[in-house]
Amino acid sequence: MISLSRAAAACGLSLLASTLAHAEDWQLAKDEDGIRIYLSAVEGSKYKAYRGVTTIKSDVAKLRALQEDVQGSCAWIHACAEQSLLKHEGNQSWVYTRFEMPWPVTARDSILHVVTVENADGSLVRKLDGQPTFKPQDKDYVRVASLEGSWIFVPKGTGEVEVTYQVHTEPGGSVPSWLANSFVVDAPFNTLNALRAKAEGR
Repeated sequence: MISLSRAAAACGLSLLASTLAHAEDWQLAKDEDGIRIYLSAVEGSKYKAYRGVTTIKSDVAKLRALQEDVQGSCAWIHACAEQSLLKHEGNQSWVYTRFEMPWPVTARDSILHVVTVENADGSLVRKLDGQPTFKPQDKDYVRVASLEGSWIFVPKGTGEVEVTYQVHTEPGGSVPSWLANSFVVDAPFNTLNALRAKAEGR
């Protein structure tokens, strides 16, 4: 029998069918400190999709609160320099984020449309969809051309939550291959590690 958590995860991941339909086989790229990072080629893109998975000693409500603290969450999101809520409407929000990039790469900014779905089994899915034209571009930053992904939170029934963070992005402009290759591993690993530390009060 498929476990409740696996069924919930499968349900959540099914919501991504349209956004990451072109991702191919996922390959384990890093397994460290209880965090597993997988990468996948994406048809038509030179940038890989990433998927990070870990277990956090917390509950879905607390993790949701940390996510919905838009300004505060910038502290645990990899490379985040600034974040603000542009609009909120029901289970939807539009979030502006500015990312610092190492020299000589120009800093990026993005606008995400976030849709939060609560499932009957207590799991939670936050679907991420880039909206680059939601507000005018700032000449000092390169706007992320597209971003698609999700956060999935599945309660394990043992005081822990399985967290899956999955994204594919087209960063816009020119990005050196060394940076692109490191970012797809560092971004999910550092973000999940920092979120876990925050949620567990480390």
